[in-house]
Amino acid sequence: MIALLHYLRMFLLYGIQIYRYVLLAYFLLSWLPGGYQSSLGQFLIRICEPFVGLFRPYIPNIGMVSLAGMVAFISLRFVEIGIDGIFRTLIQLIR
Repeated sequence: MIALLHYLRMFLLYGIQIYRYVLLAYFLLSWLPGGYQSSLGQFLIRICEPFVGLFRPYIPNIGMVSLAGMVAFISLRFVEIGIDGIFRTLIQLIR
């Protein structure tokens, strides 16, 4: 049971880490002219925009810069820390 929880924890944490790298690529692509018109850009929009879009109504733009991406990136880190803490606590309780 402990091994299953450990593997599930690692699977979730690696998935979140990969998604954070995808978000980083999505943000960096916005600096390139025409970056979102490429097939890679369209793929990243389909994957990242639903999550980043959750924060857009609540986070104001500063000039032409949207801070919703940064807030999404940081909140994903908090989710990662929370999942890690929950699984560590569960593993401690089972032992």
